[in-house]
Amino acid sequence: MPLEKWDPIDADTYGWKERWGAKFYWTPEHHRPEELEKLIHTYDTVAAEALDRLDQLVPPPYSGKSVDTNIREHNIEGAIKPDGEKKERRDLYELMAKYASEDEKIGRFWESVHTIPEWVDWEQIERGQKVFWRYGGPTLTTLTFMSLLGGMGSGRTVETLDRTGGFSAKVVKRRLLETTQHTLNVHKDLASIKPGGDGFVNSVQVRLLHATVRQRILAMAKERPDFYDVETYGVPVNDLDCIGTINTFSSTVVWLGLPRQGIYMRDGEIRDFIALWRYVAYIMGTPDECLATPKSAKIMMESLLASEINPTRSSGVLANNIITGMSGTPPTFSSPGFMAAQTYWLNGEQLSAALHIPKPAMWYNTLVLGQCMLFIIMAHLNRWFASLDEYNIKMLKKILYHIILHDKAKGGLGYTTRFNFKYVPHYDRMNTEQGVYDLPARSVLKPGAERTALIGLVMGTGLVSLGVIGTYRVGKWLSRSAMAIR
Repeated sequence: MPLEKWDPIDADTYGWKERWGAKFYWTPEHHRPEELEKLIHTYDTVAAEALDRLDQLVPPPYSGKSVDTNIREHNIEGAIKPDGEKKERRDLYELMAKYASEDEKIGRFWESVHTIPEWVDWEQIERGQKVFWRYGGPTLTTLTFMSLLGGMGSGRTVETLDRTGGFSAKVVKRRLLETTQHTLNVHKDLASIKPGGDGFVNSVQVRLLHATVRQRILAMAKERPDFYDVETYGVPVNDLDCIGTINTFSSTVVWLGLPRQGIYMRDGEIRDFIALWRYVAYIMGTPDECLATPKSAKIMMESLLASEINPTRSSGVLANNIITGMSGTPPTFSSPGFMAAQTYWLNGEQLSAALHIPKPAMWYNTLVLGQCMLFIIMAHLNRWFASLDEYNIKMLKKILYHIILHDKAKGGLGYTTRFNFKYVPHYDRMNTEQGVYDLPARSVLKPGAERTALIGLVMGTGLVSLGVIGTYRVGKWLSRSAMAIR
């Protein structure tokens, strides 16, 4: 379907602008929409060429068959042999390592990801990793409800996501947890992001997955042009898509997500965090020049807000599926109302309404306020006490890895994903259906995100009350002292 049109920003007039609730100063340095549009037709050719060569050397299960035939033989666990036995899924990272010395294009890809850019400062990268854990709660909240859910406002990008089936209500939570694995490993420790570490390997795996999805959709569009309009939507997983994705994990967190929860990173933290994600962008084959400085990163973020947020019907379906798929499930046990409130709080009323997110009741907005209070208290305690900061970082790593990734009984992933090609595009996956939430309501007094938010509300209200009372008494004492002196 053609993209719906929203009023474009006037890029010819400089000064203060407002787009989807975000205010910024538009300058000649900002990227005009027509400039960014060129990037939808360029992509990571190094990975694409390496993947094509690998398919020739080690043909995939679907090699030599029409797209119609092999998608029928592919399911979420792998390709099926005629006798019903599952074939072992190809590990693209291991295959690239195996054939890097035997093929020029595969070798070029392998060498590129293992070459450390001269601008990388490992001490700065490590500091950037700690920034994530220092603000772990509000950062993960931003990544879930602003970067992922709010990111569905990019109607053009959604056209690719819609065709994979990975954002149906039944599987969206698993997809979110897999993405969380990548995020946690990127920030785990310095060894993890260096070549061979878990964060590095996951980044390369995601890059190869992007190349596979791109290759697949283009092949399907060639057989059936009505499946995907390359001219309108651009090459699937193009350079602009990838820049936008990295932006949501970095700049959006720094200048939108955290401030809207009452937290402002210090200048040094911003530089370190942006530097970390510039290196991640480099590993993933994403143009990284826009992350060279905090200023250029912020300019790109604002430019993307001006040109790329353009919600469609599919945007709303996928956004609501995120809420439906995660509602009432461990470890957060969040209700749809609480998740909708977080969506409105972070993305603003205009974008949330455009995504057709039901407007939450005042009670849920109050709970989000309490959650923000808790985040603010913890953030400042970590800043004031270095030993507490180190302790909390260590504990948060342990807790998140256990609950979110390892403990399936508590809603975790329960396995280590290799980011293989699981959400296979089908011709009948052009319009993902919107899921329906059918779990019973849960008491706010039971363990979960809402009870934690309620605790934050009580703590925050108590501290504010103490502050008001203390200020009143100090003022009264000063007034009496002044009277006595007279």
